[in-house]
Amino acid sequence: MTRRFGLPFGTLIAAVLAASEARAQLVLPGAAPAAPQGATASLAKPRSGSGAKGAVAGAKSAKPGVASLAGRPLMLNGKSGLLQVSGDDKTATIDKLELAGESVSDPSQRCVVDIVGEKPIQATSVGRPDGLERFEADVPACPFSFDVVDGAALAPSQITACVFKAADCQTSPGGLWGPSGASLVGDAAKFAKERLEADKAMAKALHTIEDRAKDSPEAADLIRDQNGFAGQRDDVCRDYDKESVHGFCALRLTQARAALLETRLSEFDAAAAGKAASEKSGKTKSKGVKQP
Repeated sequence: MTRRFGLPFGTLIAAVLAASEARAQLVLPGAAPAAPQGATASLAKPRSGSGAKGAVAGAKSAKPGVASLAGRPLMLNGKSGLLQVSGDDKTATIDKLELAGESVSDPSQRCVVDIVGEKPIQATSVGRPDGLERFEADVPACPFSFDVVDGAALAPSQITACVFKAADCQTSPGGLWGPSGASLVGDAAKFAKERLEADKAMAKALHTIEDRAKDSPEAADLIRDQNGFAGQRDDVCRDYDKESVHGFCALRLTQARAALLETRLSEFDAAAAGKAASEKSGKTKSKGVKQP
């Protein structure tokens, strides 16, 4: 049984809307954008900086804008909750947000918290630190961020659950918010083809990064981190509805990883170029100094 409670901005409305369920609604008077406060653990550690200059050819589809999400009802793992986003590459608005979870007092009971407001929740763009457009949403009791992938939103998993005490409900927005699993089955062949391209793009970037690993501790660390990517991808995607049939989640995470690797490669090359220029400048100055 799924329980739904009503929360008019922090105050519980004890109203049962149906014999089998109650409705929880958190009404927000327009949330101001702010950086998420909850600790998160993502597939890769976020770093500051802009997106890669030269995108890997096969990873282009992994770098769409918010417009690709506009009007699409997205569900966590293709089966629960609801996220609807609108906007452009500079701004994003969360028009609807429902978070499904379990009761704090009785984990066997399912619950859903509807987060609404007098004004939609504004999400703040923080650029492309990992190659994809990232937005941060200051949702009371559950701030979170998400990266925009083609037709979906990827939110990092959270170390601790979001707890809505008045609703006796705990939940987490972490995972891939995308179309229902059933709606993706017909595109399985298309996704498989795109997955091959994404794998090639990822391997190409990784091979180049391996060449940098001898002179760059950061590149060496990234290579080691890459060894765990397949397992991390499986952890995220195993709960996506009908994933074994269509492979949509694995495709999007592979594209996201290719975008991240290309971004890091661009950063490594920029750092190496800056170091070489600095050393060259130092040698030039040394040659110009007259010995006494």
